[in-house]
Amino acid sequence: MSILKLIIKREFIAKVRNKSFIVMTFLSPLLFVGIAVFVGYLSSMKADIKTIAIHDETGMFSKSFKSDEEYKFVDFSSVDLKILKDSIVKESYEGLLEIPKVADNKSLQKSIQYISNDSPSLDFIDKIEKVIAEKLTKDNYQKSGLDSLDIKNAAADVNISLKKASGEDTLKGLNWVKTIIGGIFGYLIMMFIIIYGNMVMRSVIEEKTNRIIEIIISSVKPFQLMMGKIIGTSLAGVLQFLIWAIIGLVLFIGASVFFGVDMSHTSSISPVMGEAAHQVDGPVVLYMQEIWKLPIANMLVCFIIYFIGGYFLYSSFYAAIGAAVDNETDSQQFLLPIIMPLVLGVYIGFFTVMNDPHGTVATTFSMIPLTSPIVMLMRIPFGVPWWQQVISILILFGTFFFVVWFAAKIYRVGILMYGKKPTWKELYRWMKY
Repeated sequence: MSILKLIIKREFIAKVRNKSFIVMTFLSPLLFVGIAVFVGYLSSMKADIKTIAIHDETGMFSKSFKSDEEYKFVDFSSVDLKILKDSIVKESYEGLLEIPKVADNKSLQKSIQYISNDSPSLDFIDKIEKVIAEKLTKDNYQKSGLDSLDIKNAAADVNISLKKASGEDTLKGLNWVKTIIGGIFGYLIMMFIIIYGNMVMRSVIEEKTNRIIEIIISSVKPFQLMMGKIIGTSLAGVLQFLIWAIIGLVLFIGASVFFGVDMSHTSSISPVMGEAAHQVDGPVVLYMQEIWKLPIANMLVCFIIYFIGGYFLYSSFYAAIGAAVDNETDSQQFLLPIIMPLVLGVYIGFFTVMNDPHGTVATTFSMIPLTSPIVMLMRIPFGVPWWQQVISILILFGTFFFVVWFAAKIYRVGILMYGKKPTWKELYRWMKY
């Protein structure tokens, strides 16, 4: 046991003393914030106004298009159509909307053209089609003797308010917020597993390439060496996450103070406060309050547990691969089957958990150890019974001990193999030694 502690200590100190580890630990949160601010700044910048020429032979639509910050509509119905088309070729205008004069509205629906050098966005075309459709519909009402105003007043506008069974008000789109928060935790799990798993693999390959491994295993059992690398690297990862969590919590509290959210009164929202929030900051304050109602402590604890369990499980594979190959290039053929379950977990989380967090698919994949570190973390914001979390964690760590037993066999044989690319068949044969 003392030898294992020494290996763990050596791997942990080697990781945390690495300059890149120190820099990225404190720089990554600032980079994320900086990128978010930069993206927000870019989204707030006004794009160049695009001029759209309109040639309306019917005279019905030229005044229906309203210019905005992105598009400027100009009526050129009196200009010759050929001249306008030549202007499009010369890029004098972004595009030309041609509305010909035809016998009836039904024929007009299929005769309108938009001419441009570049393909327009779907949102822009949808906007034009909506304006024309509303105008034609109103004209059809008039020709049919129907009062369009009466029809508009007769249209129902349903706005369903959402309440919890406990009587508290809730917000529309809250599932999106929960999915995004759970997705961030799940994505971090996947990235941690890939990053630190690769660290274990590279460490094994480096020691194997330098022939240091031959000296090390003269006094250390291969299994102890493998477990020391896995545990030491995982402790470095947990330390890095805790630092990120502290920095993130400070930034989150700062954002809450900036938006004026009182954290001591988030359990209930008074009607006056809710109305003021809608008028001043809209849903921002209410969403911030709902986020604080989530099981944050449970999510953080489970993140650490699932990170350790998932990392132990996958690092066993990474260590076995590192022992089986001589360089990173040869490892590529073995990495895809390891990464695919992680990617599957992310897809299951986003496409299933949001719509049915307690359904059969989401529950099943939150129990399967290869996907549970991601799927379960995406389910927890929706409220998962404690017994399901316990069962999932027990299965995860039980699978780890089962997998590490097989991985140790590959590690024990492959750690001294040089100059030959192993195949899947050979790896299977090593497990039977």
